[in-house]
Amino acid sequence: MSNWCSDVLIHIDEELDDANIHDIERDVSMIDGVYSACVPEKARHLMLVDYDPEAVDIAALLNPVQTRGLHCELVGL
Repeated sequence: MSNWCSDVLIHIDEELDDANIHDIERDVSMIDGVYSACVPEKARHLMLVDYDPEAVDIAALLNPVQTRGLHCELVGL
């Protein structure tokens, strides 16, 4: 990984229970080049992801959400 760090918000359209939120956080954080993925308790439809933009194709950050049949989009790009 490089020394670059960027962040992006993922908006998840569906309401999720704790187990699904934690599973998605874990799966996103396990992508090579991702430093962290966090869903704030008071904004459970948003996930903040810190990642290395040289190591991660930003579209890949959506895969762990979409493979569950959920709908999401990147915010602020």
